[in-house]
Amino acid sequence: AMSKSAVKISSDLLSNPLCEQEPSFLEMVTAFDTAMKRMDSFNQEKVDWLWLENGSAGSVLEFSSVFPSLNMAVKRREQTLQDYKRLQSKVEKYEEKERTGPVLAKLHQ
Repeated sequence: AMSKSAVKISSDLLSNPLCEQEPSFLEMVTAFDTAMKRMDSFNQEKVDWLWLENGSAGSVLEFSSVFPSLNMAVKRREQTLQDYKRLQSKVEKYEEKERTGPVLAKLHQ
């Protein structure tokens, strides 16, 4: 469920207008989206494999090897989300300012 949420967040970030304006942000979000899709695919394969091998979902101990990677992915997602919010607030701050040369330059960086 967490990896599905991460895929949804990365897809939402890709559809953000900031991606059209900032090539570097688009590149970062695209990499994040790819990583989240790979993680989701890996997690699904792992769950499917455990299900087939055991005939059931198995014990919590069998899933313990998956949790560290999920925790790291959640931390990376949170960091990317914080970076996105920070950049979005900067853009909003510059959009509110008077449209002078230096402000326009910063807005289109």
